Amino acid sequence: MNNADEAAEKIHYICQTYVEVKGRGGQGSLKVDKLLQYTSAAQAEDRAERENRNGSCVGADAYMIREDPGSGEVSAPVFLARFGRVPDDEE
Repeated sequence: MNNADEAAEKIHYICQTYVEVKGRGGQGSLKVDKLLQYTSAAQAEDRAERENRNGSCVGADAYMIREDPGSGEVSAPVFLARFGRVPDDEE
């Protein structure tokens, strides 16, 4: 691998599912259940939609992040699709 390959930014496409967990006093909150990585935005979006539709979760996000391999820094997520109950963007 040469230096140009090492410096190239990596893009990760993620499907993340959520389940509801009951806390003290019966309050429900969302917890990450599955975190699946794909090679394209379309694959991540399709999986998030399927996961939400099949009822195995209360919600699913498809998003992308950019990684700088040199520094290890990762960008904030860019949401591609959101299905069902998902956390607010600010969380």
